[in-house]
Amino acid sequence: MIAGRLLMNKEEALDRLKTKGFKYTGKREKMVEIFSKNDRYLSAKEVLAGMQEEYPSLSVDTLYRNLSLLEELEIVEGTEWEGERRYRMHCGGESHHHHFICRKCGKTKPLNQCPMNELLSDTEDFRITGHKFEIYGYCSRCETGRAETVNRG
Repeated sequence: MIAGRLLMNKEEALDRLKTKGFKYTGKREKMVEIFSKNDRYLSAKEVLAGMQEEYPSLSVDTLYRNLSLLEELEIVEGTEWEGERRYRMHCGGESHHHHFICRKCGKTKPLNQCPMNELLSDTEDFRITGHKFEIYGYCSRCETGRAETVNRG
C-alpha cells in the first residue's frame, strides 16, 4: 500500500489484459506476479532473472515486448533511471501523484503535491498533454546502510 493507495494487484492486472483483448499467458502471469511481489522499480534484467527458472528460454525481445504491453495497458509504470528503463506495478486509481525513488533499492514513496500547479500560469500558448516528476534519493533503510559503509571504510 502506498499512502492510502493500493498498488494494482495481480488479479486486477490479469483482468485488464483480458478485458483489453490480450491473451492470458503463463509468461505474462509470471511477469505480473513478479511486479505484484515487489513494491519498487525493477530493471528488465531483474524481471528476466525472476522468470529464468520457469522460462529458461525466454528471449529478451519477448520480455521487452511484454513489458511494453504492460506499460501501455497501465499495468506497470515505467521510468528512465540511470540510463535504463525500470518498471513497477501501477499505483492504480485515478489520483494524480508523483514519486520519490530510492536510488539504491528502487522503493517509491508518493509525492502528493504537483509542482506543475506552480507552472500552469505560464502556459497560455501551450496545451499540456502530460508530465512526469520524480525525485531521486535514498530511503531511510538504504541511507543508514550507506552511512555505515562510509563509516567503516
